Amino acid sequence: MHGYRKTTGRRGFLALAGAAAATTLTTAMASPAPAVRGASMEPTPGAAPAVPAGLAARGPEEAVVRHLERVAHPLRTTEPGGRTADLRALSCMVGGAKVVGLGEATHGSHEFFAMKERVFRYLVEERGFTTFALEMSWSAGLRIDEYLQGGPGDPRRIAEATLAGSPWEREEFVSLIGWMREHNRRRPGHRVHFMGDDLGAPKLGDHIFERVLSSVREIRPEALPRLTELYAGLRPFDDMFAYLREPLAQREANAARAQEALDLVAEHQEGDGGDYAWTMRHALNIAQTFAFATVDLADPASVAAAERLRDQAMADNVLWWHRHTGHTMLLSAHNGHIGYLSTHPDMYPRTQGAVLRDRLGRDYAAIGFSFAAGSFLSKDTSLDGDWTPVTVPAARAGMNEHTLDRVGHRDFYLDLRAAPAAARAWLDRARPVYDAGSTFTPDPLPVLAIGRAYDVLIHLHRVRAADKLPSP
Repeated sequence: MHGYRKTTGRRGFLALAGAAAATTLTTAMASPAPAVRGASMEPTPGAAPAVPAGLAARGPEEAVVRHLERVAHPLRTTEPGGRTADLRALSCMVGGAKVVGLGEATHGSHEFFAMKERVFRYLVEERGFTTFALEMSWSAGLRIDEYLQGGPGDPRRIAEATLAGSPWEREEFVSLIGWMREHNRRRPGHRVHFMGDDLGAPKLGDHIFERVLSSVREIRPEALPRLTELYAGLRPFDDMFAYLREPLAQREANAARAQEALDLVAEHQEGDGGDYAWTMRHALNIAQTFAFATVDLADPASVAAAERLRDQAMADNVLWWHRHTGHTMLLSAHNGHIGYLSTHPDMYPRTQGAVLRDRLGRDYAAIGFSFAAGSFLSKDTSLDGDWTPVTVPAARAGMNEHTLDRVGHRDFYLDLRAAPAAARAWLDRARPVYDAGSTFTPDPLPVLAIGRAYDVLIHLHRVRAADKLPSP
């Protein structure tokens, strides 16, 4: 749900909104993995998070480690630039995929962000990839891409304007945007693009309404007065938290207006090509955003429906972009979006990654991340909380990361599909994992069967908190 001024990611947006709008609930709602069971906090030094009963048994761990070592490939570094020979096996694992999902176990660790730039550079330079897609609002992504294609500004100012309040308001993304702009300057025949695949609050500066109105003014001027009237009461809203405090009936009326506007725009749609296809996509994003914002935070079924709508919309945006442009794409999002399983399937039954796998088959590959210890940025459950560092101790016995960290490489990656049978049996069993979106719940940790969640896993020994952008 990125692109909002106050925005959160996995297990965050609806959790934070619910904490303010529905304080009588015994469990705050979360996005997209609901049921946040506690506020962000730093564990007591030396203490390990609780592991659910029955999951701490180590079993034949030594044999599992040996089997994993047979298929693990050492990772030289997570930092972009320099030699890339260590990524060749990763490229083979991706195969001919046209869309590669690359996750993150937290929304606030330097190494995950840096590694995404490193992998994207490799895929661009060695495999001809052309789009970096991010779990942020469609309209903010358009603004970043305008800059990459030669628009005014500099990487830092663009990041400040488009990523404010989001998990990606970080120095690491300034680096990525800067590299993409420089690549386009050096190689105009192989330009790279940026897209936001998420819903997002229409903001003053995004001009998404103006894009739709301008196109309709040229092609269907007779429809312009009604379209202008419909959009007049919708734009802009810059703060989703404040918007969700409005009466549900009013939010539902706004969603109906946005849908009527979409229907009006769609009357001219012919196929999926041409410039007007972009107009349709802009109008669709507006309508889906207002539909998402009709969520009833006091109703778990409503929250689950909203999250299903969101991930379906993200997958559809990626599929449309790939089909419309022909681009090969790196899709960046939390593990819980790019993978095939959710840590809370009761409230979040279908992930973006599952949709993409169903639609693309082998043309989609999901790469997850894990880490054994370290720090990341996280929010508490207050609406105005800042991103603050949280440190977790070394993974304890019974956690996926504890066994992974015993493999004889500090950092490594492996093809989960190619693991020996004994290792596959271990990988396919759900165990506790470190998992943090905008908020972190250390007790109890969620569980995940990593062998069924991803195609490939990158494991890091330790991570550190990402570098926040200084205040303007």
